[in-house]
Amino acid sequence: MNRLDVLAKVELLNGETLSYRKREGGDELVLLVHGNMTSSKHWDLLMESMDERFTIYAVDMRGFGESTYNKRITSIKDFSDDIKLFVDTLELKDFTVIGWSTGGNVAMQFCADYPRYSKKLVLFASGSTRGYPFYSSNADGTPDLTKRLATIEQIEQDPVKTIPMQQMYDMKNREGLKFVWNSAIYTQKQPDEARYEQYVDDMLTQRNLADVYHALNTFNISAVDNEVAKGMNQVKDIHIPTFVLYGDRDFVVNGAMTTEIIEDFEGRAQIMKLANCGHSPLVDCLDETKEAIEEFILS
Repeated sequence: MNRLDVLAKVELLNGETLSYRKREGGDELVLLVHGNMTSSKHWDLLMESMDERFTIYAVDMRGFGESTYNKRITSIKDFSDDIKLFVDTLELKDFTVIGWSTGGNVAMQFCADYPRYSKKLVLFASGSTRGYPFYSSNADGTPDLTKRLATIEQIEQDPVKTIPMQQMYDMKNREGLKFVWNSAIYTQKQPDEARYEQYVDDMLTQRNLADVYHALNTFNISAVDNEVAKGMNQVKDIHIPTFVLYGDRDFVVNGAMTTEIIEDFEGRAQIMKLANCGHSPLVDCLDETKEAIEEFILS
């Protein structure tokens, strides 16, 4: 058995239990926070390849992987507060936190709320500081950009994105999930067949799809109000060195969202565009991504 397939578990003070993977290494601590439709499993390529100077923790957020989902989340802050309890239980400090996609939103919220824990922040194909908008749909299925969804009930009843995706989960439609990933995420390269099957197994553990959509839609740590969320301007509270990596072929987080992150950090973040790379730099350009992250952490 691969050592990264062995999960440990931590009971949190809020009644949830979070599972996690750990790769032993040196004194440099790294905490990996996954995105939607994934869990700690999807970090395996990076965990396998990073230098032995790093000790790496990859957590399953509430409702993903082998973690519990006893209480529904209503915000990205619920996830980040879980992370706070997780690192407190394991007595982790002075680590670099790396957030991928939705995990980037969680990592930003964590660093804004709890500034004494992380020494560096890496945003990895991250959702925007201003959230990830979900809109009503026109008759032809295209988004109606004049009607942003506002409530969890509206998200749950969305006929274009939420309902079809939830049906794939309910019916364990592996080919349907692969079609979605090949259309939106693995547009450049795909994992090898065996690993891809493991990733699909992992996707099917998620129990909070609509809740995550709603949390992303209402997330806003910028100074800019939007249709559903007042800007909390917490991005000003993130003072640690920050590294924003994004692919030039990312069809999930569009360029406008990445531009919002860059604008809201007001020059405090280091930026790197990855060429010929989509929403999964771990698959499209692993070596370049790994080297850039390691250099940033060790600099």
